[in-house]
Amino acid sequence: MISFPICKINLGLHILSKRKDGFHEINSLMYPVPVKDVLEIVPAEKFQFESGGLAIPGDKSKNLVVRAYEILKDEFDIPPVSIYLYKNIPMGGGLGGGSSNGAYALKVLNELFLLGLSTEDLKNRAAKLGSDCPFFIEAIPQIATGKGDKLTPFDLDLKGKTLVLVNVGLHFSTADAYGRINPKTPIYLLEDILNEPIPNWKETLENDFEEPSLMAFPELKSIKAKLYDLGASYAAMTGSGSTMFGIFDSAPDLEGQFEIQDGFLEVVEL
Repeated sequence: MISFPICKINLGLHILSKRKDGFHEINSLMYPVPVKDVLEIVPAEKFQFESGGLAIPGDKSKNLVVRAYEILKDEFDIPPVSIYLYKNIPMGGGLGGGSSNGAYALKVLNELFLLGLSTEDLKNRAAKLGSDCPFFIEAIPQIATGKGDKLTPFDLDLKGKTLVLVNVGLHFSTADAYGRINPKTPIYLLEDILNEPIPNWKETLENDFEEPSLMAFPELKSIKAKLYDLGASYAAMTGSGSTMFGIFDSAPDLEGQFEIQDGFLEVVEL
């Protein structure tokens, strides 16, 4: 069975406080973006996991796709599978690609082995994989609170807009990104900002990770400025970085605008 895990952008991301469990209380709007990986899972005589496309660093046994299988195997004693993951979404870019892979693996295994898990059942198991994972079970615009796992659908539709994603190959660890910020209470309510016209977001819709990251990596500041120069209604960093994005009314001419070597440049019609 083949599926196509998508990614997300964050529209606003406030870090409110540090929790006793070591995580942080956040408030953010997660919006699904149809840039995709490819995930194939089929029954097999013995378990195996292989990947292609972008190289995945670290121990394969800790990949969220493998962990998703192990969670369901322990609970339902499902048989071995062969998993192939083709990575197109860059790691460490704030796009949630790894979280999406894990969530989609849960959904595929649920369907493949007729486990009968509901959407809420899948979200509960996805939360064991990581804070962003439950979002990808439904993959609709949702306000994320708590440590990112408490989700409320939000009526925001960017259909007809063009999204430009710029990643120059910088890999941000989430731990390092959190180390650059101090939790604070936002001045404006996120939901109120998102109900304003998109051009108004420039002054009030903030990602708390962005300012310290742009100070540490001036090339990101230049990318944001370039996106606005090209006509973006709104531009920002997504997640804990380092991918920058711009929302446009129509596709801009990007020829020669960005030098991309190890990262990627994607133009997405929403």
